[in-house]
Amino acid sequence: MAIRGMQPGGSPNGFHCRSVAVLRAAEIPFLIGGAYVVEVYAGVSRSTKDFDLYIRPNDLNGALDALARAGYETELTFPHWLAKAKYGKDVLDLIFRAGNGLCEVDDSWFERARHDELLDMPVKLCAPEEMIWMKAFIMERERFDGADIAHILRCVAAELDWLHLVDRFGPDWRVLLSHLILFGYIYPGERAHIPAAITEDLIARLRSESTAAAPDRVCRGTLLSRKQYLVDILEWEFRDARLDERVHMNAKDIAGWTTAIAKEEEARRARVIRNSLKR
Repeated sequence: MAIRGMQPGGSPNGFHCRSVAVLRAAEIPFLIGGAYVVEVYAGVSRSTKDFDLYIRPNDLNGALDALARAGYETELTFPHWLAKAKYGKDVLDLIFRAGNGLCEVDDSWFERARHDELLDMPVKLCAPEEMIWMKAFIMERERFDGADIAHILRCVAAELDWLHLVDRFGPDWRVLLSHLILFGYIYPGERAHIPAAITEDLIARLRSESTAAAPDRVCRGTLLSRKQYLVDILEWEFRDARLDERVHMNAKDIAGWTTAIAKEEEARRARVIRNSLKR
């Protein structure tokens, strides 16, 4: 398969190739993900200003050093999941976890990656299972990645390692089940794309949970949206699931991630105003 959608016209631009070349020269392992992989797997193309590369947490400092030497402006944007490298107006996102502190990039991501080429340079793409896992938790008011998941499932469900996908979700299997149920609603004529054994297993777990002891007073909504469930934590006194041991976030990370909401909303409003003035 060939990578598409890197810029209008369907071919990668100099920024993408330069970024890949810098990391390759520094021997930093990386995977291409984001909107470009959605296009490869699902054929859905959309413009995006960022180029998403996924790396292991232990490779982050080496990647930032290599990019800085190459003339990029670098920053550790959010210490628990994201760094950025800018070259002119172009932005490279270096992602090592999800924004909720889950879905850490580990060796398995690289072992299961898909091989591809970027202008004759060998590269690797995030496997569809890992993309589904990462995107499944993005349920913000202004962004919901469920459509990406439905499109990926529609196109490559037959190729998926379903047992691996279920294992990836682990205790968050309800999130996976919710997307599979939505898939059947979105595509009623293509429900057979989802293996019946997988759905039956997850529903059996759901039934068994109904008779189990109730969990403590925790809100896991903060793993799905950093803003919409703040009322549960700040006013209704639920425990924030982001402070669980398995989540790579601490109170400082949560505070920084929350403070950024207002800044990003202001930036969005500014973009809307600029675009309206151009019309």
